[in-house]
Amino acid sequence: MLLNGHGQAKVTDFGIARSLDVQHGMTQTGTVLGTSDYIAPEQAQGHRVDEHTDVYSLGVVLYELLTGEVPFPGENFVAVAMRHINEPPPPIRDRRPDVSPRLEAAVHRAMAKDPHDRFQTMAELADELDACLAEVADGGVTLRNARVRVRRRRVPRRRRVRRWMIAVLLLVAAALAAAAAAAFLYDRSRDDDGGSPGGSAQTTPPHLRGAGAFDPYGTGGEHDAEAPNATDGDSGTYWPTESYSSSFAAIGKPGVGLVLDAGRAVRLRQVGIVTDTPGFTAVIRAGDSRSSFPNTISASKTVGRSARFTITGDGEYRYFLVWITALADGYDVAHVNEVKAA
Repeated sequence: MLLNGHGQAKVTDFGIARSLDVQHGMTQTGTVLGTSDYIAPEQAQGHRVDEHTDVYSLGVVLYELLTGEVPFPGENFVAVAMRHINEPPPPIRDRRPDVSPRLEAAVHRAMAKDPHDRFQTMAELADELDACLAEVADGGVTLRNARVRVRRRRVPRRRRVRRWMIAVLLLVAAALAAAAAAAFLYDRSRDDDGGSPGGSAQTTPPHLRGAGAFDPYGTGGEHDAEAPNATDGDSGTYWPTESYSSSFAAIGKPGVGLVLDAGRAVRLRQVGIVTDTPGFTAVIRAGDSRSSFPNTISASKTVGRSARFTITGDGEYRYFLVWITALADGYDVAHVNEVKAA
């Protein structure tokens, strides 16, 4: 990772070009890809990988940025991978005593063996790094929601340089986290110019609340009680559709949807979705009632692990609908893990 003249972090080598097991120009099915120095425990064991896996790998990068060494060196891929699976990372402050306890704790949390013990999103990790950087910049200590100021004292030039180096490293890490979070979903600074064109001022995106399901062509319910899971900020929970033994088209069902309540009439610019059942097709609709959504306000899109829907038109609505029109191949259900407005 390099920092260019404009302060932007660039990933220059993903470490897989020399690690692929290639046969006749094709990668073999089931091959584990990646550099073992940065591989997550679940990836090393061939288990399912997701955003938590990226959080772990970035945690290893942060560890190396702060200490100058990877946490688990070894003679070969297997030896290193087994250390990632079985051993906790060595304490950062043993090698760099000037690193704050909070930053060390953040890196160790990112590198937790259990994916559910890590930061649940890149945005959550980036927020914690921002808080760590603020402590360095302000000379204060952040405790929950309160900031306690400490008296600044003169320190030797060498220590001031070390603090400057830590600040630069944190800036690089935060930039990398933001880029990896391209997850789009949590881009809080996007278009933050005090308002949207032609509309009233809106400094922050409205919060959408999962209010229920919309199933006008079925039994009238699709796990309504689990709708809040899609807006609780935890990508490990989700709202699911019912399970279907065949496609919507085969049973003559146009679709099912997740109802979102903004609490008041608002104008959205984008809606982001995260799912662990990638490949379903959806569109965003809107209306003034939670039982009627006559306005289609986005293009139809196939949702990968994540997707961002750009809202068309300038209408204001209180209720929005993630209208799922087709399930993904290989899945008999669709999960909406997180939805967030922008």
